[in-house]
Amino acid sequence: MCIFSQPVTSVSRTRIFARKSSAIAQFLVYQMNYESPQATAMILPIPVKQPAQDRSFRFVDLKHYPNFFDDLARGFPFNSSASFSIGCSLPSDPLAEKKLKIFKVGNYVASFVPTLQDFSRLDDQFRLPDTLSSPSSLYQDFGFAVFQLAEGSLEPHPMAFEFETSNSGLFFPTLHIHDGTIQPEEEFDHALYLQHAGFDSQVYGYRNNDFEDTATRWIRSKYTADCFCQCADTDGLVKQDLLVHRKMILGKHANQDTVVELFGDSQTPELNLRPLLNYVINLPWWFFSCAVIWIFLRRDRVKRDAQTKQKPA
Repeated sequence: MCIFSQPVTSVSRTRIFARKSSAIAQFLVYQMNYESPQATAMILPIPVKQPAQDRSFRFVDLKHYPNFFDDLARGFPFNSSASFSIGCSLPSDPLAEKKLKIFKVGNYVASFVPTLQDFSRLDDQFRLPDTLSSPSSLYQDFGFAVFQLAEGSLEPHPMAFEFETSNSGLFFPTLHIHDGTIQPEEEFDHALYLQHAGFDSQVYGYRNNDFEDTATRWIRSKYTADCFCQCADTDGLVKQDLLVHRKMILGKHANQDTVVELFGDSQTPELNLRPLLNYVINLPWWFFSCAVIWIFLRRDRVKRDAQTKQKPA
């Protein structure tokens, strides 16, 4: 989950979307409800490839699409679920003493911090919790996306960005640090969404919102994203011809980030033979069932014919 620079009263309905934008980069979209008595900074650790350079990160403005996650959820009806584009300019030397650039991204004031050490170059409004400042921090090799949040009980519009990643899988920031400490377990209220062509190439036919696919362990949407999402308004974040896959994480779980291992091509689905294979495997049973039914029907017909012949003329 996100990390807050100041104590917050509550955080709920966390929704995160991730997709590989190229072989070396990842999209991430984040939205949650929160309540805070004061303005605070939200800090999202990301496994950005080091050393971070100008092309390592860009913000995406989704102010015009506040219902992004509502639309993604529409793909799961309720039952009872290349080249890297550059958008910001960062100092070429990530350890320089020059102040980090602040960006206006929709309703946010935001910045990208290349490493833990670079928080000293950020405005004082983005104070880093002591837990992350220690040499033993989990995020020594990470970069950070920082967003300034207003005080109150709010649901801010989605926060989105693209970054060059050091992970082969898809990264979801799900670790909780709300009071400056890291607990071994936390209460989760998360909906994770992803798109990946390799997942599309492995899934069986759609069943319904309650069933995870046996190959991916995620719930697949019934249709591709263009059927329920305004893909043209996402600045390329959502690929219209791919399915969307969702996993709900609710209740108490180990307090850690989530990395989803991927398989297959990220952009173009391959021919999916798994449903056909399942049909072929079950074909003998289908023939056997038909044969049994035919035998019983044939027996009844022979019996009726015999009874007819025995009747007096």
